[in-house]
Amino acid sequence: MKLGHETELVEFKKTTGELKEGIVSISSMLNKHSDATVYFGIKNNGEILGQEIGDRTLREISQMIATSIKPQIIPTISLELIDGCNVIKVKAQGSEKPYSAFGRYYIRSADEDRELSPIELRKIMQENENSDIISTKAADNQNLSFTQLKTLFATKGLTVNESNFEQNLGLYNRDGKYNLMAELLADKNNISIKVVTFKGKDKREILKRNEYGFKSLALSMDQVLSYMEAVNDTKVILNSHQREEIKKFDFAVFKEAWQNACLHTKWSFLNPPAVYIFSDRIEIISTGGLATGLTKEEFFKGISRPVNSKLQKIFGQLGYVEQTGHGIPLIVSTYGKQAFEISENFINVVIPFNRDFTERNDEGYKSLNDAQKKLYAYLKDHPYTTIKDLVSECGISDGYVRKILTFLKENGYIKHEGSKKRGFWITLK
Repeated sequence: MKLGHETELVEFKKTTGELKEGIVSISSMLNKHSDATVYFGIKNNGEILGQEIGDRTLREISQMIATSIKPQIIPTISLELIDGCNVIKVKAQGSEKPYSAFGRYYIRSADEDRELSPIELRKIMQENENSDIISTKAADNQNLSFTQLKTLFATKGLTVNESNFEQNLGLYNRDGKYNLMAELLADKNNISIKVVTFKGKDKREILKRNEYGFKSLALSMDQVLSYMEAVNDTKVILNSHQREEIKKFDFAVFKEAWQNACLHTKWSFLNPPAVYIFSDRIEIISTGGLATGLTKEEFFKGISRPVNSKLQKIFGQLGYVEQTGHGIPLIVSTYGKQAFEISENFINVVIPFNRDFTERNDEGYKSLNDAQKKLYAYLKDHPYTTIKDLVSECGISDGYVRKILTFLKENGYIKHEGSKKRGFWITLK
């Protein structure tokens, strides 16, 4: 039995004694097609020989690929039984061109690996810098529809031309197949977008998990914004003779952070952004880190270098994003640079809740006894209450109520504004 022929996407090696040559083939195929498959245990004419497998064989292949190919890739390495023989299959995908193997750059031509000249290498680098990965990579699912996206365009007053809608939006790659961007914007996909609410300040206990994915990214993004606007509670604060309404968090900042996360995520990783709600903050996390070549200083200045320029164009048409670069400076001006946690592979935006909404679980509050907590909580919700009311509602004696009030005032928990008869209480923690 023969497995077939070597192609620009498939390479055969007789044994792992040719592992170095196989790794060169992987890099050259990735540079040509962003896809590579190498079999060990097969002659170059497709005849199956089989491959001896030791305890460390697959691990050694993985380790050598990890140290030899740059940028690093994570291949799928599997053992297959073909015609009664053990064969090792190495499958890799990657769009972060150009890839080098052992410090050199190669390109696939028919079934051969040819070393790139400096001019050819520079051309690949320029093409990769100027192309969107999500617009060139073919979608796994080619059976797509776009009713949701067309409806969004119509509701924004934009013309929907059925005959060339998909072509105009750039939903095909050069081979005429639906690209990854098309899959993101399609009515159905495998992209899960979650808003997860946790009980406390860490991820130990989940209170609620909301799912907004598996549909057009544009619609999912809208639905997350609607949910977060609904949970952004309003609190009335009484200061002297003024009445002030405050929100739990700055929704304009959240909107910028969330839309940026959806737009600038490196979708080729197929790892969607997420929203985590804690008792004291919101976190919006996206994958991919900063755009290639963009420094942190440029990022904080609002210099825009889109990771997905064609997706940005579509979002711009729908009115979701602007190209003014004001989003990052807005977040920084509101919450400071410390709102951003930036690493090589992730950007996390942390939006703290307004202090008046933070759960009363700080160390100072924990130090209060039960009676003090009970009275403090009642004052927080009933600022115009009287000592007589406190005695009645809290079930505490008049003398003890006065003693607690003195303690709370002296330790900075409360203060009283106005006259004794017409004044009100202000809780400070």
